[in-house]
Amino acid sequence: MTIQSRPRDTDRKTRVHLSVYDRTKFLMLFTLTFFVLAWASMADNPLLSFNDAIVKTADEKLWLLVLAGVEIVRQIHFILAELLAPYHGIWLKYFSFVNRLLGKLSDWNRFRLGRVIKWLIFVAMLSIILGAVYKETPIRALFLAPKALWSVLPMIGQLMFAVVFVIIQFAAIFWFLSRGGVDTYFPDDIRTRFSDVWGQDHVLNRIRENLLFLETPELIEKHGGYVPGGILLWGPPGTGKTLMAESMAGETGKPFVFVDPGAFTNMFMGIGVLKVKSLFRKLRKLALRYGGVVVFFDEADALGNRGISRPAMHSTESNTTVFGTPCNGGNYLSDPGKSLVINSTISSSKFMMGGAAGGGGGMGTLQALLTELSGLKKPRGFINRVVRRALGMRPKNPPKYRILVVMATNMPEALDEALLRPGRIDRMYRVGYPSKAGRVRTYEGYLEKVSHSLTAEEIDNLATITPYATGAIIKDTINEALIMAIRNERTTITWSDVIKAKQL
Repeated sequence: MTIQSRPRDTDRKTRVHLSVYDRTKFLMLFTLTFFVLAWASMADNPLLSFNDAIVKTADEKLWLLVLAGVEIVRQIHFILAELLAPYHGIWLKYFSFVNRLLGKLSDWNRFRLGRVIKWLIFVAMLSIILGAVYKETPIRALFLAPKALWSVLPMIGQLMFAVVFVIIQFAAIFWFLSRGGVDTYFPDDIRTRFSDVWGQDHVLNRIRENLLFLETPELIEKHGGYVPGGILLWGPPGTGKTLMAESMAGETGKPFVFVDPGAFTNMFMGIGVLKVKSLFRKLRKLALRYGGVVVFFDEADALGNRGISRPAMHSTESNTTVFGTPCNGGNYLSDPGKSLVINSTISSSKFMMGGAAGGGGGMGTLQALLTELSGLKKPRGFINRVVRRALGMRPKNPPKYRILVVMATNMPEALDEALLRPGRIDRMYRVGYPSKAGRVRTYEGYLEKVSHSLTAEEIDNLATITPYATGAIIKDTINEALIMAIRNERTTITWSDVIKAKQL
């Protein structure tokens, strides 16, 4: 069985038939307008009969009858084109000839010519309408248009004031709702330095490199490269990711913007998008003023992803399927590896529609963030964008915004893949458990702040017996040991205090 496609307009022998509504809509409009004008004449003169009102309106509004006659001729033309193929062919040849002539013009010239013709038609229609209102010739009535505009200006002003007042109310509400969750620190506002971060020297060296490129971008740009614009710090909780960001704020000579994890969580849809745009507008201004800026998103997994959301029961089922087998399943994997395996298992077996589309700061927030990180940069300034274009001048290209985006999370698998691609997040550093040497240095750093009697050998042994101690755990251990010493009416921490604190 051969399926025939719908014929193209160029293949038709006759014109497509119009519906009854399309054929009569303008005639109905002209008829209604004519009778409304006749009714207005009867309202002005109660002694005027209906027949006399019709005759008077026909005499005074002859232009309306002319328009109705033109519409009748147009519909007759359409009917002939729908019924007679030779008649339709003549008009096809005519319009193809006109299209060939217009095709010789460039798109820009056709656009300008079309705009001039539209304005001429608008002015002509306006002059005819004003002539009917003022009972003058169309040309003379056109010069009375400023007078008419001036007479209705107070009413237009009142309407504009009401509209602007409502807009200002909504703008003020959304402006206040889009505030908060973003803190800006300028150089020397924070005293934390890289020397205060212990046990993660390999990550700090990479971060120093990124800050060096931010402060002196010509080191890489003169060789044809570009400054990395995004860093992701991921690893277990308590390993010092946020402390590293704080030390970056202390070390860099650029402004540091801290974004709260819940900054994009809002009551109303669309507020998160406004916050993202407001944040990056602020970042661009700071980058131009200071030559660069660092922005830090703590707990970046709060941004969510654009994937599907899955109920907890399905995660439990998949967890049992993968890790509950007699041969130990995937228990040998690391925590991030386990999460990736579970997510891939759920995705391949079930598709659950979620109301929040993966959680996060709200519908559109993550998409707005992705666009701001690597979207098109429009020219800055009203004069540059509007005035120069109105004068026929090309707007200046947008400047290079040197913005270093740093994110921290302990659940990298929860981040959207589009967020992690190069160009948005160029470098990903794992901030894992510190090595033994790192733990020793961390213990020494926190013990230097208190009075203690531990020897270097005891500190080394302490680092040996705490293989998974993070910076936060070590800090808490020393603090608990100090509390025990004070409880025993001492101010010096001993080995036994540390051991008891470790066992809590």
